[in-house]
Amino acid sequence: MEKNVTIINETGLHARPASMFVKKASEFKSSVELIHNGEKVNAKSIMGIMKLGLAKGTEVTIVTNGEDEELALNSMVELVENGFGEK
Repeated sequence: MEKNVTIINETGLHARPASMFVKKASEFKSSVELIHNGEKVNAKSIMGIMKLGLAKGTEVTIVTNGEDEELALNSMVELVENGFGEK
């Protein structure tokens, strides 16, 4: 499953929200990946996410695959759409 989302928090996917993303992705048995400009990274890897350098307004694709892929996708999208709690 996959869905496009836009990073909305002011500071983009810097260290704190990236670590939140990794922690949430790691809760699922399914694989969780982020795709940006054709580059695919494992969303359970802080280094992978950080190297994408995702700023506010950047669109990314979240891809999940596995037994809990729907729950994983919905949870990851919700995290991004809520701005990682940075309101």
